[in-house]
Amino acid sequence: MKNLKLIALGMIFFTAIGCKDSKKTTEEATAAATYSIVNDSTKVSFTAYKTTDKVAVGGTFKEITFTNIGQGETALEALNGTKFSIPVSSLFTNDATGTRDPKILEFFFGVLKNTELISGEFKVAADKTCSIDVLLNGKTANIPLQYTTNSDTSLSFDGVMNLENWDALAAVASINKACEALHTGPDGVSKTWNEVAVHADVLLKKN
Repeated sequence: MKNLKLIALGMIFFTAIGCKDSKKTTEEATAAATYSIVNDSTKVSFTAYKTTDKVAVGGTFKEITFTNIGQGETALEALNGTKFSIPVSSLFTNDATGTRDPKILEFFFGVLKNTELISGEFKVAADKTCSIDVLLNGKTANIPLQYTTNSDTSLSFDGVMNLENWDALAAVASINKACEALHTGPDGVSKTWNEVAVHADVLLKKN
């Protein structure tokens, strides 16, 4: 009987050690998990507005390149400090006439300085708020972002780009003049808005 008690105590002891080791291994694996951005997965879109009724005109940029890609314990942290560049030539507005994109490239981006690329950097503050610094027209300005967590590896971001912050009002006037008839509403006023809504869907992976 004494031997049986000793064997039972021994089994309990080793079982307890095994459970602790297993728990420790799981905790270590969880702590070791990090996130990083998946290149060629991010989708960037924008919405511009015309006429005094603020009619939306949507578009996308079909290419975006990331550098300085980091890692983090959360998807949001992994994006902090990531730099991006977007070729302006990848603009696409799905215009059936095929005339809108060339006009935007010539009469908007063509009026700005050094606009072969739109570039910038993603920033995450200590309070988890985020934004992007954007270089356009030779000037860097910040766009605060709101984000939505679609899953632990998928985030969406929304912000508003006020073009006066990049000294781009001359470009706004230029595209408005080039598209004067198309940007004229029922009130007979031609208008192109200074604000552009920006949106991005970002996919990350667990390492």
